[in-house]
Amino acid sequence: MSTSGTSTDSTPTHVGAATAVNDTARAAIDGSAALLSGAGGVVIADTPSRQANARRASAAPATTPHRATSEAAAALTALVGNTPLVRVRSLEPREGVEVWAKAEWFNPGGSVKDRAALAMIEDGERSGKLTRDTILLDSTSGNTGIAYAMIGAARGYRVELVVPSSASEERKRILIAHGVNLILTDPAEGSDGAIREVRRRYAESPERYFYPDQYNNPENWKAHWRTTAPEIWQQTHGRITHFVATLGTSGTFVGTSRRLRAYQPAIQLISVQPDSPFHGLEGLKHMETAIVPGIYDEGLADVDARVETEAAYRMVRRMARDEGLLLGISGGAALVAVARVAASIPADEQAVIVTILPDSGNRYLSERFWEDED
Repeated sequence: MSTSGTSTDSTPTHVGAATAVNDTARAAIDGSAALLSGAGGVVIADTPSRQANARRASAAPATTPHRATSEAAAALTALVGNTPLVRVRSLEPREGVEVWAKAEWFNPGGSVKDRAALAMIEDGERSGKLTRDTILLDSTSGNTGIAYAMIGAARGYRVELVVPSSASEERKRILIAHGVNLILTDPAEGSDGAIREVRRRYAESPERYFYPDQYNNPENWKAHWRTTAPEIWQQTHGRITHFVATLGTSGTFVGTSRRLRAYQPAIQLISVQPDSPFHGLEGLKHMETAIVPGIYDEGLADVDARVETEAAYRMVRRMARDEGLLLGISGGAALVAVARVAASIPADEQAVIVTILPDSGNRYLSERFWEDED
């Protein structure tokens, strides 16, 4: 299909003029005729990221010498992106307000972080900084690390990750299964403690490592500019009015929001973060008290929503029991914010609200909150 205005090679560092924006939006809407709509409120589009992945699958990475390994790695990473959009009707307060959620656990590594990790790894390969002689090193709360580990195993790279020991047992076990050298940090320090430790390790031996630094690497947010936003735009036929996403590295929110606003300047952008510095929303940052990622754009959101840990837990349980959606904790937080946004839409207005469900609840089944009563 034609993807005029949504080329995967177009990644500006700022939003263009209004005329260019409107032309891009019209081109994207025109392209929506090629959507493939499935039953049961699930939409999958033939998007730029699908086309880019098809090209990636036909060309092995230049830094991977063995043909069999190259083909396997290319086939695996070709599955990144093009995740379905699922309608969540139980959060729709009335007719005219639609709620849709992007199910990112359909990525091969099981989370939205596959997108950014792949982009950062491929950037490292192109620059020559990531080779078989270097070790991929970064801090992570789990999901980006799993994506690094999956792609690293497929492409033959060694991976060393610094993770808060409070990360779920499931995520730590997945990392070990992929052969990661795992360093655990003080749970009380959260992701900030892991960031400080990874910086210390890199400073001691920079020649040993490729340090993508997900919190400050522009390839993080650009991955979502190139893939997540065009997918959402086409899957909603350009009808999206509100975009809601949680803040960790902030890459998903920043990259997706920037491109959606380029398509539709009137869109409402809602970021979501914990309501307190001491919270149980694994992977999310309370920006006022945390080490703020360099890629975070504080002025981008129209609304910065705050969500309580217990509210997120209740939403995760509700979705599992009432909708059959087994969500991760950050997805629960996102849907709490979505429900509040949906309830605030004036009676005479319509809305199409889209959010990101970063991962599945499979990675948190050892957590005790599942046993709580609502």
